[in-house]
Formats: sequence, structure tokens, C-alpha cells
Amino acid sequence: MIKYDLICKNGHGFEGWFSSSSDYDVQRKRRLIDCPSCGTAKVEKAIMAPAVATRRKSATALAEVANKIRQSVSENCEDVGDNFADEARAIHYGEKPKRGIYGKASAKEAQGLVEEGVAIAPLPDALMPTPKKKLN
Repeated sequence: MIKYDLICKNGHGFEGWFSSSSDYDVQRKRRLIDCPSCGTAKVEKAIMAPAVATRRKSATALAEVANKIRQSVSENCEDVGDNFADEARAIHYGEKPKRGIYGKASAKEAQGLVEEGVAIAPLPDALMPTPKKKLN
């Protein structure tokens, strides 16, 4: 995928995503690209500076994304720990209320859930929320 900054004849700027440079050319020639602000199909590529990512910037950006995912999971899902397979199955079959959950399951348990049609997705350890400290 390639992203272009585009500008219409009326000066409205917007982004466009294309599978290739030639895909942009074909769509522009056929007048398939139109400005989301005014609807004109008279669109050109805007002058763009190349985005040069450094390792430090890339690592920082990845860390920020990972933190947002961890925060979202922590705020919107319940940690059910080792009971993940049982909880996911109970939610799927309507035995427990629908809610977001996360936890741990063995490969065999996860495969069984998938075979039953239970919608699950793996969450890498790096994206797991930090366990909340329990007060004594």
C-alpha cells in the first residue's frame, strides 16, 4: 500500500491509499478519486516530503501503540486468568453475559474453542495488561 497526500482544484487536502503508484494513476485517469470536501474529481498529488523513519522513532511509535492496546484491553476487558476457555465458551453459549475477556489458554484449549466457533484472537504477551496489584 502507498499513501499519497492529495489536493483538489479547490485547495482541499486529503489522503488517499492505493495498492501501487499505477493504481493511483488508473483511478485518477478514470476520475474515480474525488475530494471528500467538495466532490470534484480534479485531484493531484500534493508535494510530499519522504517519511524517513529512524529506529528510535519506529521503536517509540511501536511502544506507544502497544501501550494503547494494553490500556484499551485493561479498561474494556476482564482478566479471567486460567479460566479463559471456560469463560469464553460460557459467553459464546449465552450462559454468561457478553463482555470482553482476556486470559490464558493452552494451544489445545484455543483450538477447541475455534473448532466450536467461539470467536477468539491471540493476544501476545507483550500486549497483555500489567496485572493490577491486590491490596492486602
